[in-house]
Order: sequence, then structure tokens, then C-alpha cells
Amino acid sequence: MVSAFFVFCGCVDQASVAVVERWGRFFRLAEPGLHFFNPFAGECVAGSLTTRVQSLDVRVETKTKDNVFVQLICTIQYRVVKENADDAFYELQNPQQQIQAYVFDVVRAIVPRMNLDDLFEQKNDVAKAVLEELEKVMGDYGYSIEHILMVDIIPDAAVRKAMNEINAAQRLQLASVYKGEAEKILLVKKAEAEAEAKYLSGVGIAKQRQAITDGLRENILNFSHSVSGTSAKEVMDLIMVTQYFDTIKELGEGSKNTTVFIPHGPGHVRDISEQIRDGMMQASSSNV
Repeated sequence: MVSAFFVFCGCVDQASVAVVERWGRFFRLAEPGLHFFNPFAGECVAGSLTTRVQSLDVRVETKTKDNVFVQLICTIQYRVVKENADDAFYELQNPQQQIQAYVFDVVRAIVPRMNLDDLFEQKNDVAKAVLEELEKVMGDYGYSIEHILMVDIIPDAAVRKAMNEINAAQRLQLASVYKGEAEKILLVKKAEAEAEAKYLSGVGIAKQRQAITDGLRENILNFSHSVSGTSAKEVMDLIMVTQYFDTIKELGEGSKNTTVFIPHGPGHVRDISEQIRDGMMQASSSNV
């Protein structure tokens, strides 16, 4: 912007450059600050350009190699080269329209050679191609292309819905695999725990039976030594009868049934003691 204070001088704002003409022909560039002009010599300010970085959003609709229509939103950041501001002032009437035309041309030449997935992965390559083309063309007109950003890629709504459904199905499939693996590990660990518990239970039962056997043996020996004239068989019969009555007592106290029918009598007690004694003798003979 140029502010004229009186006839023979003017001020150019910061981040701007003024184009001075003499008799309608380009004469010089006026940088920011105070400048004197001689209107009697035909000098005048034809206009000014800003040297700030400007931004232009371009929306391009095109088709990919796999026949998917997409919209690409590009942001072009450009500025006027101060030293070549006369070219920017005189050569281009509408620089934004010129930049947009070249963006359309490059994008519609590159994207149709790419699949949709490749486009998402290689969007920076598309931006780089657009940057190289614009730098080559717009540099001749006094413009510098600072950056090109591929802001967004928007497929057709139906394609976006299908892509989301595919992604959701893949994630559900992966979740099912993980869930199956977790259940498999859980079953294996449960089986291992059950096997270990059974093993420990068997060890405990074996130790319990060994302790009972040792206790019975010790009781028999102590009783034989304490009471003279008793044999090991008589002591064993007495212990069996005692344990038989203890078992009947525990059944009566611990069982939920109110009535328990069991054969009882001296003959049955004798039969039980003989069966236990025979079983122990058979076990001892088989171990030998």
C-alpha cells in the first residue's frame, strides 16, 4: 500500500513493494519506506504487491486407477519475489487462477495412475510433483512457491462406508483370533492346574494311608508289649472294631440323612475285621 502525504512523496508500507512507472512504462520498484516522485517527469505509482506469504486452497476432483472418485484438498503457500515484483505485477493478471489451473493439471495427471490405497500412502509424492511443476512455471512470473500441503483426501461417501466396514470386519476377525488364543491358553492352564491338583491329591492320600499304616503298626506293637498274653491278631481285631464304631458315629453325625441302614452285629463286625486283615495280608504278599 502506498500512502501519499503530498504531491511529490509517498510511503510504501512494510512487507509491500510498489511499482513506479514513468510515462506509463515500468521505471523502478519502491521498497518499504519514504519515496519521492516527480510527477512533472511522468513518475507515478502504478500499484503495489504484498510480499507476505499467501495461502490458496484448491479442491480437485479426480478418479483413481481403481475407478474411485476422490476429492483432494491442497493448500498452496506462495509469495511474490521482491526482486521480480515487476514480473508478478505485469505478467499475471490473476495468479490464484493460474496456480489453480496447474494444480488441476498435475493432480489429474498423477492420481489416475494410482490406486486409492496407494494415494493415501503416497500423497506426499503427489504434493512434491505439484510443487516441482509450480516452481518451474510460477518462478518465471516472479512468484515463489513455499510449501504445498495435501490437506485431505476425500473418497466418495459410498467408498468411505465400504472402507469402514472392511476395517471393522478385519478388526473383528483379529479380535476373534485373540479371543480364541486366550480361551485356548485358559483351557490349557486349567487342565494343567487340574492335573497338578490330582497329582498332589494322590500324593496326599498316599501319605495319609502310609501314616495310618504306621500308626496302626505302632499301636499294635505298643498294645502287645503293654498287655501280656495278647497276639497281634487279637489287637488288630480290637482296633478294627473300634474304628468300625467310630465310622458309624461319624456317619450319624456328618450325614444329611436322618436314617442310615448298615448291617450290624457281632458276626458282621467279625466279617469286616477278617476282610480288612485279609486285604492287608494280600497287599503285603504282593509287595514281597
